[in-house]
Amino acid sequence: MAATTLELFFIDGKPDGMLTAEVFGWTGHILVAPRIRLSEALKRKESSYTGVYILLGEQDEEPLAYIGEGENIAERIKSHDAKKDWWTKVVLITSTANNLHKAHVQYIEARLVKVGMKASHTSLENGNIPSIPSLSEAAQSNMENFIDQLLMMLPAIRVDLFTNKVKQDGLGDDRGEKLSVDNPIFELTLKKEGIRATAILEGGEFVVQKGSLARSEYIGERSDRYSYWKLYDKLVDQGILIQEEDHKVFTASYAFSSTSAAGAVCNGRSTAGPVAWKVRGKSQTYKDWEAESLAK
Repeated sequence: MAATTLELFFIDGKPDGMLTAEVFGWTGHILVAPRIRLSEALKRKESSYTGVYILLGEQDEEPLAYIGEGENIAERIKSHDAKKDWWTKVVLITSTANNLHKAHVQYIEARLVKVGMKASHTSLENGNIPSIPSLSEAAQSNMENFIDQLLMMLPAIRVDLFTNKVKQDGLGDDRGEKLSVDNPIFELTLKKEGIRATAILEGGEFVVQKGSLARSEYIGERSDRYSYWKLYDKLVDQGILIQEEDHKVFTASYAFSSTSAAGAVCNGRSTAGPVAWKVRGKSQTYKDWEAESLAK
């Protein structure tokens, strides 16, 4: 994708308040508002447009989302305000000219639900993937372009439920490829436990490779003070980590937000990732490699 300029306008002058997001040349418009500012958000003209909306929050300490559509999205959200208690933030997706019609937003809704379910790290309250309405070939192409821009923008405004952490194709060991010195393969090796995992940096994420080994159970502290045990359990529940003999094995490459998160899952307890991961074939730690890279 070509370089793109994203324009954010913080309506309240605060990063956690209402904001709008637009891209030059894109017909879409995004409005994000915390629930405590819902009354003001729904007074804005775009709230009465035909569009798609996303409710974001938590239930039982786990992230939860709901994706919906409406010809007047303000009325739909008012209904959810009365019936759903768990959500704390809403994202309204419309077009600047209000030229999306019912079939358009039904198409966008169905596609977003499908992408969100595939990403699978945020539960969706939507029970099923809605049926995709019949659109002309040209209209489908337009909607796919609209969705592509939308999925590029949402992570930039901290809406990441569509970001797929599972990478189906492993690199490094799995395909016998050698990465460059500037982008090496990293290893975490615990000889006593028989744990060996490999990882690479890809797209700003630390990707543990398919076939890597992890501890057979999480032995670290399980309390609200820590979150890595929840991530470990989630990967087990999703089948990304499965038991094979004395270890858990990654069935797919998985993108972590940090070396420490990756290290904790592989080691089964809190781990200082920057020093635990080392450049494969060397004693150089990730921390030292990073410092060397920054000095170039």
